[in-house]
Amino acid sequence: MTTLAIIGAGPGLGAAVARRFGREGYDTALIARDQGRLDALAAGLADEGVTARGFAADVRDPKTLTGALDAAATALGPIEVLQYSPVPQREFMLPVLDTTADDLAGPVEFSVYGPVAAVQQVLPGMRGLGRGTVLFVNGGTAVVPHPERAGTSVAFAAESAYGQLLHDTLAAEGIHVAQLVIPGAIVPGHDRKDPAVLADTLWTLHQDRNGFRHFAADLDS
Repeated sequence: MTTLAIIGAGPGLGAAVARRFGREGYDTALIARDQGRLDALAAGLADEGVTARGFAADVRDPKTLTGALDAAATALGPIEVLQYSPVPQREFMLPVLDTTADDLAGPVEFSVYGPVAAVQQVLPGMRGLGRGTVLFVNGGTAVVPHPERAGTSVAFAAESAYGQLLHDTLAAEGIHVAQLVIPGAIVPGHDRKDPAVLADTLWTLHQDRNGFRHFAADLDS
């Protein structure tokens, strides 16, 4: 079996996805900034029978991100599934009239440069396998821009465009690219936005390989 890499892994959605794919035999590379938290998360997953390892990287630093993905593939095996789902920083969400050109640098690094660097790093391995899946997880501003959250509205839209281009271009190679839009917050116990439910949805997107954009819930939820 090959490897799932989760960029932006944490104890909520990331852990749930690791468990879901782990049940299917995937090892998981957990990628986020804090190595200590990643190690603790990997240890907790190991107690549940899920093979996972943490690799520290900052998505706004492409060199650390590609280095982490390279180390993950060396340690765990070729990356067949890449999930890009880091949580945006609060300073990315300023009102549009308060947002300067400098204020957009961080969101673009986070939601455009990071995904591009990650995909370029894992794509040769997916091509070698003859298959692969890239899953983008975004908030509702990827679809409906919000005037009080200009940074994510602009950057998520660009990330969405990149993902759609990848979907259209890579399908013929057996590499599926999909986006899951999660309006509002992830809510434990919610019938559609509970982490375990979302993990099942992401597994289904990987398995069914049908279309690019999918919604976890209604946009007004």
